[in-house]
Amino acid sequence: MSTRSITAVFLAAGLIAFLLVSRAAGLAASASSTSFPFTNQVATKAFQGGGYPVPAGSTAPLAGTCRLGQYNANASESWIAVRPGTEDLVGTSKVFFEKFSTFYDFHLGSYTILNGRPSASNIVQGYECISTGTQAIPPSWMNNTDPNVDFDTQGRAYQVTLPFNPWWTNHLRPDAAIGVSYTDDMGKTWRAGNGGKYLDRVPNQSSKTIGGVEDKQWIAVNHIPGNAFQDHVYAMWAVFNGFAVEVRYAISRDRGQAFSPVRKLTIPANQTGPAVTYVYPAIDAAGTVYVAVAAFPPCCVTPATLYVTRSTDDGQTWSPFVKVATVGVLASGQLPNTTFRDGIVESFTASPTHAGHAYMVWEEWDGTDMDILFSQSTDGGETWTAPIKVNDNSAEPTDQFQPTVAAGPNGAVAVAFYDRRQACPNEPWIIDEHVGLTNFCIDVSLQAFKDSGNGAVPVGGRLRNVRINEFTWDPEQPEQTIEGIDQMACSAHENPCTQRSFIGDYFGLAISVKNIYALFVSTRYPSTVTGDDGGAVHYQVQVLATVPRSVFGRGY
Repeated sequence: MSTRSITAVFLAAGLIAFLLVSRAAGLAASASSTSFPFTNQVATKAFQGGGYPVPAGSTAPLAGTCRLGQYNANASESWIAVRPGTEDLVGTSKVFFEKFSTFYDFHLGSYTILNGRPSASNIVQGYECISTGTQAIPPSWMNNTDPNVDFDTQGRAYQVTLPFNPWWTNHLRPDAAIGVSYTDDMGKTWRAGNGGKYLDRVPNQSSKTIGGVEDKQWIAVNHIPGNAFQDHVYAMWAVFNGFAVEVRYAISRDRGQAFSPVRKLTIPANQTGPAVTYVYPAIDAAGTVYVAVAAFPPCCVTPATLYVTRSTDDGQTWSPFVKVATVGVLASGQLPNTTFRDGIVESFTASPTHAGHAYMVWEEWDGTDMDILFSQSTDGGETWTAPIKVNDNSAEPTDQFQPTVAAGPNGAVAVAFYDRRQACPNEPWIIDEHVGLTNFCIDVSLQAFKDSGNGAVPVGGRLRNVRINEFTWDPEQPEQTIEGIDQMACSAHENPCTQRSFIGDYFGLAISVKNIYALFVSTRYPSTVTGDDGGAVHYQVQVLATVPRSVFGRGY
């Protein structure tokens, strides 16, 4: 493949372009036909941190080789949270180390966003050799993954972490742990919670060993002022043993300093099946904790059945699991015309405005294309509405995938998703042979809902998807190499990355008093890193989209 010449603007030599792409006074075309104002800002900026280079001839880093280096490559997969009552946010994402993206070599990074403007990027400290001060594995880990973040009422942000060692073989060393970190300075500095101890750790396992592999961790914090469980922190994760999966959780009632002993969330296998994962906790206006999961049959990866349970007593007891929907899943894990791995099936949240209101979205494969569906409950998860289709494209089938849902003040609800309804444009950042392809390049679409107490309805009384990224982007970027090494983020950890490339399994969405914020991938923006062809490498960066709530009308 060849890249056309491109004129790029760089802010600092050696750094990923930290560009402000603002359209605050302008209009941008929507995914359908409507226009409205929004802004895009590139949040990703290169920084230094401890990382593990991959030696020549290997597909994985080696213990004892960690050093200070540049996180100046891909930034794939993200989450975002808004500090209640403000326009300040913390974002987190995977950040890849130097030229080793194709070997799936990354840690977690964070983004400080003050008054809606990204101001800094840095590593989440405490998981690599520089911030831990040692090469020993653990406490230093080769990778750290699965970004998530949530705030309490006092401005502390938390995330559950998954540090692991990518041996990619049956190497009997500690493979993974579940940790927790928090920040009191909007993501600039992260500290280990739970007294510095892991919440969970399975020793002497590897990612290829059957039994005891931790994954898919998430966090929810009660930021309901005056609630009996205010500032309680709920950490949840899955532990895989083949198709037998346990969901575990721990709770902090002292703002992350200590967590309760780990408990197992009892899931009746005769109801859900043994393989239950994609664990999403959320908290409503009454302080009720909900947990959404996706259950898979023991034989297969499709279909998935989505369930929700709840606790009204701070996680002491849980209600029976209620079925929301059974979902068609793409068995290959890759959409047509795609080398990248598709993401998590569902996304889930609960209302901070209305007690008992919760919302679930998911991607559904019908054998031809992927669509986004939405269901909700207004009775504490006891019953769920018939699904409605969120994406409104009516022309030839195209894929809409990786949905995310958020709920905010005054009954605001929003759904965002990756959208392939538009053909690849003839632009310099699109790879030559992809120009004009349909159902290939990616945009981000947003659908706003309003819940006035009787359930969420699409704004305007009908579905109107709006596009919130200024530039359509090419998922096959970066196509460049450095010293012969493919620069694509690659979940298959191979060079070159011919299959199972990676754009992330999900992306972030949050609602403040004034705005809807999304944090998502784009390959539109050239870095200052030069590839073997002499051109700038088009790494995946994280773009912050800001959509004023006012554009959806009075009362939204």
